[in-house]
Amino acid sequence: MDSELHSCDDEAREAAAELGLKPGASGEAPEPEPAVWEILARWREQGRRFVMATVTESRGFTPRKPGARMLLAEDGETAGTIGGGAIEREVLDQARELLRLGGACTLRRHLTQELGMCCGGEMAVFIEAVVPAPRLFVFGAGYIAKPLAALAARCGFQVSVIDERSEWLTAERFPHARIELRDPVAWTRAMRFRGTDFAVVVTHDHALDQRLVQDLLRTPLRFLGMIGSIPKQRKFALRLRARGFSDAEIARLRTPLGLPIGADTPEEIAVSVVAELIAARRGANVAAGWVPPARGAVRDLGAAEAAAPGAERARDAR
Repeated sequence: MDSELHSCDDEAREAAAELGLKPGASGEAPEPEPAVWEILARWREQGRRFVMATVTESRGFTPRKPGARMLLAEDGETAGTIGGGAIEREVLDQARELLRLGGACTLRRHLTQELGMCCGGEMAVFIEAVVPAPRLFVFGAGYIAKPLAALAARCGFQVSVIDERSEWLTAERFPHARIELRDPVAWTRAMRFRGTDFAVVVTHDHALDQRLVQDLLRTPLRFLGMIGSIPKQRKFALRLRARGFSDAEIARLRTPLGLPIGADTPEEIAVSVVAELIAARRGANVAAGWVPPARGAVRDLGAAEAAAPGAERARDAR
């Protein structure tokens, strides 16, 4: 029996040594693992998606005891150990599945009878996906932005509103959002966006919308949407093509923004927009956001803008 205990502890120590950790001996509480908590805090701050596995029960001789934890990030990085060997391999396999699907589960195994480990004990491991709240950047602080930011925050988004107009962007109008009182274009160019971020363009100025969309399409955003009509959609698609954007790049822009529910008021429009954001977040199937106009129209648009640039700017400024 003693040899089984020592062999089990050896497995745990070998697995933990690879990660620089010291698992507790069988029959003892696990030693503190500050590195796991520090890494967990850092990953949450970075907005990373990961899984945490926690030993919740153990009977007999096991490599780790209740309270031992392990983290697995979406890119494969790990921290901590629950004992190594076959039990850890099974937990990591289940953790990868939860990274894909979300949720949580409990894995119970007899280490010898089911996994062929020498320990002879039983372990239960609770495995849960830790999914950070997605960041939503709302460009513009107008009539639609106000209810949109409030509703999105209630639906679990971390909302930031960006606008340079101090009379519109106030804490009173946006109590549940982070306020960025800056030039939106300059702020966008200085910002480091993540592949999990959402952004919606709802400014008061079509020309500003154009500049923002051109910059935002070059970032790894998960979702980019813009308020506007079908004519505005077509005009933007043509201009983006004329500036060298491919159809695949332009197709990332969701416009007109919002699900088709017949919305009319700012509050109703906000509901339709947040519904589309939720659909994108949950992976629901939503129709394409734009219809490519004929490529020959790019030349016509360029000629029209060259002939009357002042009129074009005036229309955009409405």
